[in-house]
Amino acid sequence: MSNLPGPGFDHPPRPMAQRVGAILWPSFFAAAVATMVFSAFVDPLMLRDITFPDVEISRSLGYSIAFFMFWVATAASSLFTWILLRPASRFNKALSPD
Repeated sequence: MSNLPGPGFDHPPRPMAQRVGAILWPSFFAAAVATMVFSAFVDPLMLRDITFPDVEISRSLGYSIAFFMFWVATAASSLFTWILLRPASRFNKALSPD
């Protein structure tokens, strides 16, 4: 005999604010650490001169762009993890007897 709950068992749905916060908050910290490492080794003005020499940006704008790029990348990683860890009981419904 199995101790697993029956097919009617499901985890309660979480509020949207909690789901969004669980994705954005850890990714914010990961982006902050990545930005610190990036800023320790890379000068945005030198990177600009190598890639887009005609675009006029300041150092602070370069660091801001880097932070938001890191935040988007880490938020995507957190989102994919959240998608993969959703309970299967919510999506694997029994087929109708038809």
